[in-house]
Amino acid sequence: MGKWTGTIIGGGIGWALLGPLGAIFGAYIGSMLSEDSKRSGYSGDYIRGGASPYGDTRAGDFAVAMLSLFAYVSKSDKTVRSSEIQYVKKFLVEKFGKQNTQDLLYLYKEILKKDYNIHAVAGQIGEHMDYYSRLELVHVLFGIAGADRVFQKVELQAIQEICVGLGITAKDYESIKSIFIGNNNQAYSILNVQLEDDVETIKKSYRDLAVKYHPDKVASLGPEIQQLAEEKFKAINDAYQNIRKERGF
Repeated sequence: MGKWTGTIIGGGIGWALLGPLGAIFGAYIGSMLSEDSKRSGYSGDYIRGGASPYGDTRAGDFAVAMLSLFAYVSKSDKTVRSSEIQYVKKFLVEKFGKQNTQDLLYLYKEILKKDYNIHAVAGQIGEHMDYYSRLELVHVLFGIAGADRVFQKVELQAIQEICVGLGITAKDYESIKSIFIGNNNQAYSILNVQLEDDVETIKKSYRDLAVKYHPDKVASLGPEIQQLAEEKFKAINDAYQNIRKERGF
């Protein structure tokens, strides 16, 4: 396996090595970090960003949490398709670079072989990760579910299960879902409003979502994850502009 460098070590891994996630990934990650620290002379504190492993969302924690949820959605229909693995690989290369992808893809394939309690895993993530970062995780999960251009019912159920454990509200789940799965009133669904809602209600919902999904909310995770937030932020803006044109305000 390659060295854990760049985004992963730079972002640090802390609480993701504890609890249910630690039981899944600890042996693999611990081994890689140990090898790297011996070769490079880095201390464990440096690798973890010098921060407490509790209550802090870092790029490394985000990546490890993401892989456990990726695998659960991939396995939800009892078949892991090559299109899903290729989506994960492409995503990892784009967001974390080729050097980190080797290790991350290895971990992803290993977790596909394991059975685990998704509620416990999602609960740990929900406890330690800020809400805005959890929203980014959900956004990515819809991406992998639709990698084969088909959103199966069982995959959507898996994402809903995860959202419950993460503490994601039903409205936020439906908003993100609407970005990926269109309907006759897609713009309204993205903004969490109804056709019959008045202009002020629509404006208020847009303002609230614009604040919630602003890319600056996940700045601590680095530019790669901020790019995800920008995609969702753009979808919200586009939905609002479409409604403005339709309603004439």
